[in-house]
Amino acid sequence: MVGIKDIEDAIKNIRPFIHKTPLIHSNSFSKLIEADVYLKAENLQKTGSFKVRGAFNKLTQIKNGNVIAASMGNHAQGVAFAAGRLGLHAKIVMPVTAPIVKQEATRGYGAEVELYGESFNEALDYAMSQKNYKFIHAFDDEEIIAGQGTIGIEVAEDLKDIDFILVPVGGGGLISGISIAVNALSPGTEVIGVQAKSAPSAYSSFKEKKISSNPPLPTLADGIAVGKIGDSTFDIMNKYVDDIVLVDEDSIAMAILLFLERKKLVVEGAGAVPLAALMENKERFKGKRIVLVVSGGNIDFTLIDRIIHKGLASSGRIGVFEVVVDDIPGSLHRISGVIASHRGNILNVAHERVAADLPIGKTKVIFTVEVRSSEHLGEILSGLELKGFVVKK
Repeated sequence: MVGIKDIEDAIKNIRPFIHKTPLIHSNSFSKLIEADVYLKAENLQKTGSFKVRGAFNKLTQIKNGNVIAASMGNHAQGVAFAAGRLGLHAKIVMPVTAPIVKQEATRGYGAEVELYGESFNEALDYAMSQKNYKFIHAFDDEEIIAGQGTIGIEVAEDLKDIDFILVPVGGGGLISGISIAVNALSPGTEVIGVQAKSAPSAYSSFKEKKISSNPPLPTLADGIAVGKIGDSTFDIMNKYVDDIVLVDEDSIAMAILLFLERKKLVVEGAGAVPLAALMENKERFKGKRIVLVVSGGNIDFTLIDRIIHKGLASSGRIGVFEVVVDDIPGSLHRISGVIASHRGNILNVAHERVAADLPIGKTKVIFTVEVRSSEHLGEILSGLELKGFVVKK
């Protein structure tokens, strides 16, 4: 099993190639949670995620030859970047469903990209079958785990008396390395893993004390959507991790939005799950000193508009409601006038005239409005009802 000496050696191996990312105190998140909240900003790491740490620690021990990896994104970019810096040829196998932006980013770091299979598991099996390459596992590898554990050393060096460190969990390589380092250097700190409810394989394995396979459902936290954790990571997590919690999609979306609004940080879904866990478990963490490991910032910008919209809706700052009115000139003007008088901002208006439940001469008008809060939306709806409109949320 990996030990603190392996992680200390790893930090020496990778120091010339990576950033020591900042540990940022967040006044806004501290007030929101009523705790003392710090961010380990691995979204500012080279390639936009922590994965380069493990990749460099593994690849510095390979003197020549070809390497291969399977990944949907961050591991691919980490291995591609490290191989390019170290003069190795890297082939990255990605499923055909991998976002184009991540395919191109991986090619941009100099790797050969091969698309194979409809799922990550198909790509993984294919990559592992290629005998002319040295396979680089994304998480179930001792050198990879030790490399990721260097985050734990940096956090312990920069901050004392930490009550909790919250870590995203996919295959378990990140939390395994961090938990080993934290156990050795800050034994009073509890290490809490966070997974999306849509991809709970590590959670199920941790709770049941046996490796559980759970095919992930679609999730905003695609970087930790792993169907089965590793053998090595399972053993380490059972020994050093204190708990794993699950978070829902609305909380992940809200966390991404809060990072953008409050900290001006671009954070992917996987990197946002620790903040989502804080928001869902405020009482547990109230008054404590907490470090959130913000694991990456490689968000798919083709999705970010939907993520922001979902975050605004989850926080009560976007409201959708419908009003049935007479289909005559002036009806829409009357409704919009009420909304404007309450300082609501209309984002979208849609008419539905052919619904089966609509009487002849009536139309259903569906409004999407920007508001300050759910209370503000309530004021608008009450104002419409006072004017005689029948409103349905």
